[in-house]
Amino acid sequence: MRWLAKQGVVLENYYAVTHPSQPNYIAAVGGDTFGLQNDRYHRIPANVSTVIELLDTKQISWAEYQENFSYSGVQGANGDGYVSKHNPLSSYDIISRNATRMARIRNFTSFEQDLAGRNLPQWAFFTPNIRHDGHDTGLAFAGIWLHEWLSPLMENEYFMNRTLIVVTFDEAKQDDIPNKVFTVLLGGAIHPSLHGTTDSMYYNHYSMLSTISVNWDLPSLGRWDCDANVFSVLANKVGYKNTDISYQGLSWSESYPGPLNDVQELPGWWPKPDTEAKCAAGRGILGSVKSLWGRSGGSYNYTNVYPYDDNYQATKGHIPAVGVNDAPSSISPSNAAPSQTGSAGRSKSRGSLTKAAPISLAPLLLGIAIAALNY
Repeated sequence: MRWLAKQGVVLENYYAVTHPSQPNYIAAVGGDTFGLQNDRYHRIPANVSTVIELLDTKQISWAEYQENFSYSGVQGANGDGYVSKHNPLSSYDIISRNATRMARIRNFTSFEQDLAGRNLPQWAFFTPNIRHDGHDTGLAFAGIWLHEWLSPLMENEYFMNRTLIVVTFDEAKQDDIPNKVFTVLLGGAIHPSLHGTTDSMYYNHYSMLSTISVNWDLPSLGRWDCDANVFSVLANKVGYKNTDISYQGLSWSESYPGPLNDVQELPGWWPKPDTEAKCAAGRGILGSVKSLWGRSGGSYNYTNVYPYDDNYQATKGHIPAVGVNDAPSSISPSNAAPSQTGSAGRSKSRGSLTKAAPISLAPLLLGIAIAALNY
């Protein structure tokens, strides 16, 4: 991965949020792991919102590209290198029960067509297959594949224009050490003067969500995305102040109690979001989240810059004080506002920030995804 480091900014203190793979993917698009500590296919109720609902508030076009994904609309099936545990959006009923949204979960062939047709979305999430992400083959193999796949894209003026590419991994290999993962920021959004540099600020997978909110001036989900540190390449442009932390005793290597946890199971108990916080972009909480969950300070301290660490909290009581048995009732996801699928996605209005026009965000998870931000 050394060639990548020379092309962008290496985030020296970027951490995954738990083990194994799937909860990290779930967290990267939904702001919480919900206690998940396995890689089985799970369904998350339609009352739990995702990054897509945030993007839809301003009709920001999006897509999820899964290598070797067989066809739009598939849920829970594996095959030909594609694994459902690395397809986070399909686990959320608010996505999977909406045919229009499921059509935006596509394969790499569709990405090539969108690129050739200059029809890329403003936000995209990429996941390589189980071989190319290094899971079944190792880091060296993944690095060779990534070089072959990404290098031509980095020569493509259309793809690179105002795009922030986040290349990261879902989790560290070992679960008995701090869960730090290699992450690098690339793309046209990175000024050449920053190539080959490092950023020592603390970040995690929730930082992708907070960066999205700040980039497009969007509300928050009211979960761990709320006050997660924003990537400095954007934070410095808009005057956002990040918070550094002490890492003593923290590892983010264990899951905490929740409805998806087999060991510390709380059946039907879904953590409440914080619906009263202002969060990173200063736009508060997504309106539909507030309507569904009512006034709440959150089941966890969601305004903390780093998420709950069950290992660290072991002596302080594992089970949160508040929550709900079953998620509240909601409008059927089929009645939700349709996601953007029109042509020339990046040519549409991206809103504006005080000091910078939005970038395109493209996360690539090797074990997670590539995200591209456009500012």
